[in-house]
Order: sequence, then C-alpha cells, then structure tokens
Amino acid sequence: MLDPSIAGAAPHAEDLLIELALLEGELQAEAARDPLDVLLETAEEPPESAELREELCRGALLQLQGDHDQQLQALKVFCEHRDPRAVPLLLPLLRSSCPILRMSAVYALGRNPEPQALPELQRLFQEDSNGFVRKALAWSLGNYDDVSVLPTLVRALETDIAAVRLWAASSLADGALAHGEQRPLVVRQLLLSLAIDGEAAVRSNSAWGLGRLHPQLEPPLAGEVEQGLLQALLHDPDPGVREDARNALESVADPVMVERLRTLVEEGLLP
Repeated sequence: MLDPSIAGAAPHAEDLLIELALLEGELQAEAARDPLDVLLETAEEPPESAELREELCRGALLQLQGDHDQQLQALKVFCEHRDPRAVPLLLPLLRSSCPILRMSAVYALGRNPEPQALPELQRLFQEDSNGFVRKALAWSLGNYDDVSVLPTLVRALETDIAAVRLWAASSLADGALAHGEQRPLVVRQLLLSLAIDGEAAVRSNSAWGLGRLHPQLEPPLAGEVEQGLLQALLHDPDPGVREDARNALESVADPVMVERLRTLVEEGLLP
C-alpha cells in the first residue's frame, strides 16, 4: 500500500527534476515512476537559514515570471517551501497547455494552500483530462481546510481512475477529521470503496482512512465501520487489504471487537 500518512509531505527538488524529465511527451510514458510517489518523501522544509530561504524564494518568484524552463525550476522551490507571495504567480500556470507545468503548479499550491487558489483547483479537477494532474489535485485538495473540497473528492473516489481514487480516499479522511458534519458522507463512501473498488490500493487506503475516522464517530456509524472492516478482513482477496483492515480493527478500543478478533484467531480463521 502507498502510505498515505505522508500525504502532507514536502516534495524533494532533485527528485522532481528527474520525474519531470520522465514525464516529457505529455506524461504518456507508462514506465515512468509516478511523480507523487517521489514528491512526498520528506515531511519538513529543508533546514536552511532564514536568509538563504528568502534568497531562494525571491529568485524563484522572479523565475515564475520567466520562460518554461525557469518556471519549472521555480516550481521545484515552491514544492518544498511555503511562501504566500508565490500563489498569485502559480495560479496562471494552472491554465498552461503544458501538463508538466499544470501538475507542478498543483503540487506547489498543495504545499502553499491559500483560499484564493481553491476555486481554480476545483475548476481544474472538473476540466483537466490528464490523470497525473488530477492525481496531484486529489492530494493537494486534502491540504485545504475547506468543506467544499469533500464533495469534489467523493466524486473522484466514485468515478475517477485508480491513481486519483487512491489519493482521494486519503484526502477525504483528512477532510472528514476537520469537518465533523461531513463524516457520515465520507465514511459511507469509504465503506463502499472498501467493499467494491477494483483496485487493492484504493481499498487499502479506504481501510486506513476508516481506521483514522473511527475514534471520532458516534456508535451507530462506528459500528458500520467495524463491520465493514471485519468483512474486508475476512473476505477481501488481497492480503494487503486484509492486513490494513486488521490494523484498523486492532486500533479500535472496543472490547467486543477485540474479543471477536481473538475468537477468530483461536478458531483458525485469522493467523
């Protein structure tokens, strides 16, 4: 499973350069490693002095107004550093004809979440046909503390390609933790994806998200989550999904569920 616990991590500049080269030709090279898997490898900004950081960001702000190559260099900086001055210069890149620029700008706006960027990101999610861009959007929207992103992510989890669904599941869990009134909607969509999604990685991330949300749920809904996870543990054909469902269940502080798992082990139904 792709570990969604790093969903807020900062991109790594050198790795981004490598991945952008791999994505040339309208991001059609299927053998290329997915850039989001590389961009999310470090959770903290690089340990630089305030003076060095300011110099780096100031130069990148100028590069964002330059040519294509300069913009790519600047985007690597703002995938690692937060600087609200970059946001007005990043927004026009969302309308670029180059999918590499659009994708990189989305990552940078996920690293630099500002309310003014949200309408453009949501528009792009509805209109962009490029899967790499939409996957970046599914990750980035998870960094925006705005309830309006949740219906967008629910639709993505219902209908989009597997790579987008995977990160939509992770971002939905993040959003539902912040917006309690939306938890029933999110939980039931995650339960549905856990039960029927054709991709094991999406089911795994759904189980992971349900495990995170369970402590915040009222008893009726919490019981639905426990039953959904138990069904996945007993019947999912993928061992990784079964493991993630079991981990989620074992984190539930419910003595009845703990005893039920113990009984399944004693009966030989679980290892």
